[in-house]
Amino acid sequence: MDGSRWNPLPDPVKAILEEGRNLYKLHTNRHGRSEPSKGTYAREWAQWEKRLREIIFANAEYLNSIQVPFDFAVKDVQEQLKKVAKGEYTIPSTEKRKFGNITFAAISLPIVGIKSLLNELAEKIPGARDFLKDKDVESKLNRAHITLAHKRAHGVTAVASYGVFAQQNVPVDLTALVFSDKLAAFEAKLGAINDEKISSKNQWPHVTIWTGEGTSAKEANMLPQLLLEGKAIRIEIDPPVTISGTLDFY
Repeated sequence: MDGSRWNPLPDPVKAILEEGRNLYKLHTNRHGRSEPSKGTYAREWAQWEKRLREIIFANAEYLNSIQVPFDFAVKDVQEQLKKVAKGEYTIPSTEKRKFGNITFAAISLPIVGIKSLLNELAEKIPGARDFLKDKDVESKLNRAHITLAHKRAHGVTAVASYGVFAQQNVPVDLTALVFSDKLAAFEAKLGAINDEKISSKNQWPHVTIWTGEGTSAKEANMLPQLLLEGKAIRIEIDPPVTISGTLDFY
């Protein structure tokens, strides 16, 4: 059959294959070519294999529609899995990366853009000026980022799923400044890479810009709840300010 007439590979199939490839990268960077089913990520690997089988069967109609016998397709995938398990899958040199110590995927933002926005808000909005005037924001800006997925909170495969976008620029709209007596963050709306929308595993994408003494940055996730309880203030940024950041692993 003429391959140019095939329909695009279904999104669930593409996603599960990409997830498996990224998970295998994590495994090989820590354990080399030992079997993934016996390494640090054995549990995640088993879960991925289960989802892969489910997605293959769910897309049996598609596989048949491109005139590939379903039993042949399953056998082919099984052979590929055997190669991966034996370490016969070779990661392209352009995509090799040290995943061993990575804990989260994030979009890092330039300090200059954040500082410029803070200065503008302080000049134009009295509430923002009063809040920022005695805060040591500078120390946090050196690490300004939007967390997309964290290994502890979302799992290894969730972090690895961003591998295809590594080191690419993402436009980010900063839509509001939200702060309490111990926390401050910019509310963020993520853009797209090559027309593919980037989404965060966090329910509230944000950039933490300040924390009070004894308060951890992850507590900024509570700001929306504090806002509902009347314990935080939200200053809308209208129109939103767009800053381009780089997606990477840390």
